[in-house]
Amino acid sequence: MIGFVNGEIEDIFEDRVLVDCGFMGYNIFVPGNVLDSCVIGDEVKLYTYLSVREDAMNLFGFLTKDELNVFKLLITVNGIGPKGALAILTIMTPNDLRFAVASEDAKLISKAPGVGAKTAQKVILELKDKLNIEDALSSDGHVTLETRATTAGPSRNMTDAVEVLVALGYSQSESLKVVKSLDVSADMETEDIVKLALKNI
Repeated sequence: MIGFVNGEIEDIFEDRVLVDCGFMGYNIFVPGNVLDSCVIGDEVKLYTYLSVREDAMNLFGFLTKDELNVFKLLITVNGIGPKGALAILTIMTPNDLRFAVASEDAKLISKAPGVGAKTAQKVILELKDKLNIEDALSSDGHVTLETRATTAGPSRNMTDAVEVLVALGYSQSESLKVVKSLDVSADMETEDIVKLALKNI
């Protein structure tokens, strides 16, 4: 219903911001990284999700479309509501969550307020096939349809390199992080990426 809100920050609260859009002010619940970057009087554009319940209608806002998309995935997990999803995205970025899910790091996810160990395991179980590691390996964490064709080769080779490192005995989380940190050119093959990664581990 409301794709994004663009306006001036009127006020900042513990878990939300009030955005003045000229003729109307929107109370928008946001993760910690948004609160930390907000300054009263600044212009802000937030990509939003409208949560409708019997007793309330709440807007949740994010600085990037990737954060919004990951938020939408999180609330599909049994036991994770909008506030729980927001708590997770307050303690970790979308890419951090991708790494945690890929490496089955339930302990890290359960650090979010209100998210226990069992719920964290559900997040891993239900999202492991939905969170794309290739998105984490891309420069901005989001591969559009337009750019996927031009980045599929390097991204695919990077993903293969991660799998090779895991087969060599390194943890998936460590492998993901080191491959993502590399300066990979378009003409590099999987073997080249693995060799470079081994020098940096």
